[in-house]
Amino acid sequence: MSTLTIRLPESKHARLRSLAKARGVSVNRLIDELATVALTQHDSETRFRVLAARGSKREGLALLDKLDRAFATER
Repeated sequence: MSTLTIRLPESKHARLRSLAKARGVSVNRLIDELATVALTQHDSETRFRVLAARGSKREGLALLDKLDRAFATER
């Protein structure tokens, strides 16, 4: 495990303490959870971009048209 030191304005630190308290976790645990969310979002975007680069624009647009038609009949 590593130690990370960050500098925050006191007002932001106070808000993070309040958020952690409201969630019933330590500030350390809160930051760990927030980091997990940020990394998951980054990984998802990276995966999407890799798959999109490999895909066919024509097939992608055809699939979106198919979805539009399917959802239009449900409304």
